[in-house]
Amino acid sequence: MSRVAKQPVALPQGVTATITDDAVTLKGAKGTLSVPLNSGVKVVQADKQLEVKYDASNRMQAGAVRAHLANVVQGVTKGYERKLELVGVGYRAAVQGKTLNLTLGFSHPISVDMPEGITVEAPSQTEILLKGSDKQRIGQVAAEIRGLRPPEPYKGKGVRYAGEKISLKEGKKK
Repeated sequence: MSRVAKQPVALPQGVTATITDDAVTLKGAKGTLSVPLNSGVKVVQADKQLEVKYDASNRMQAGAVRAHLANVVQGVTKGYERKLELVGVGYRAAVQGKTLNLTLGFSHPISVDMPEGITVEAPSQTEILLKGSDKQRIGQVAAEIRGLRPPEPYKGKGVRYAGEKISLKEGKKK
């Protein structure tokens, strides 16, 4: 029995929901996002809440749809942000418009174009701040930036998420 799908998703002030057979579209101050629906899962709006209705065979999908709806509601109201840190001598980040320019110790600089709906800031030369309304897209862009130079296990140099703990290996002994 899905306990997640039983909980309704509250719609805050200023968020409107449009429900069709195959998707739910939510519109708020930070933009418009859509959640696709699987067959056997329905969403019903009652008062200022969204309730997920499902068949007995679609309990897992119902819980996932409810979680996605909650993420989208938070995204169109407050938005999401992800912070990355650059650790290493000479590792720098700079923003020019919608492009993130990185110097990561390679022989060439790297420029990353931001997709639609994501803004990037560089509060300092060693910090990157990604903001947007889509939680999945922000996580994907952050993972792609981290993948350019993941933290190495001996000195910990590279691009890491803020607060990420890197367990360092012990060096070679003589």
